[in-house]
This record gives sequence, structure tokens and C-alpha cells, in this order.
Amino acid sequence: MLKRSAPLTRKTPLRATGFRRATPYAAGIERQATLQRAAIKRRAPKKRAGHDPKYLAACRGEPCYLQIPGVCRGELESVVPCHANWSAYGKGMGIKAKDIYTVPGCFCCHACLDQGFSLTDAEKRATWEWAYNRWLPVRAAKLQEAV
Repeated sequence: MLKRSAPLTRKTPLRATGFRRATPYAAGIERQATLQRAAIKRRAPKKRAGHDPKYLAACRGEPCYLQIPGVCRGELESVVPCHANWSAYGKGMGIKAKDIYTVPGCFCCHACLDQGFSLTDAEKRATWEWAYNRWLPVRAAKLQEAV
């Protein structure tokens, strides 16, 4: 069995644990602190830089633009905005590319582009840029209609 050579010492004093008489001043401070804690919980989450919902909404209801051969199933139900995965478009470690750099893609193509091993990095980038160049005029027309 281990034994301490020196007893443990407390570095901070113990809090008083007796009955405290509430004063109007102390009650006001307590209420203010409670309100501040509640306000912190209610704050809206911080928006990430480059987040613009109109570009994400434009991808809804569109067909898959990535159309990777042997991967794409053409499922309209699973189409989501696929962000660019390269630093030239603002992507970084833990940072998503701006929403302006999105292309509608089905779940299978999106997974292949992000985690797939069937394409090389150059093929992934070429596929995404080909889809983006086809998507730009369609998105511009769609956003023009919304205005």
C-alpha cells in the first residue's frame, strides 16, 4: 500500500456553507446572473464565413450534375449540394468551401467525390469542375427567377 510523505494541502479556501440571509441587492444580482446565463443559451449559432442559403436552396430539386460513370444512379431524392474540396476554393482543415462553390450531386456521387477511392484526385477535381461549369448558368437563371 502506498503512503503519502506529506499531507494534501488545499490551495483555495473552502466556501462558506452556512445559511445566508438574502438581501434585495443579492437577490437582484442572482436574478441578473440567471438572465445572463439564459441569454447565452438562446444566442443563435455563429454563421460560418461564406455561408449563403440561396446557393444551397438552388440545388434542391435538381438532377445530379456530377454524373460519375459507374457510380451515379440518377436518384433525384438524394441530391444534395456538393462543396468543392480544394484549397483554391477556400477549403481548409476543418473549413468548408464557400456555398457559392456547390454543385447538385446525388448521394453516391457525393460519397465518391469525398471519400471514394475509385477516382484519382485529378479525376475528382476535373469531374467537379466540369459539373460546376455546367451548373453555373442554370443556377444563375434559377436565382434570377427568384428575384
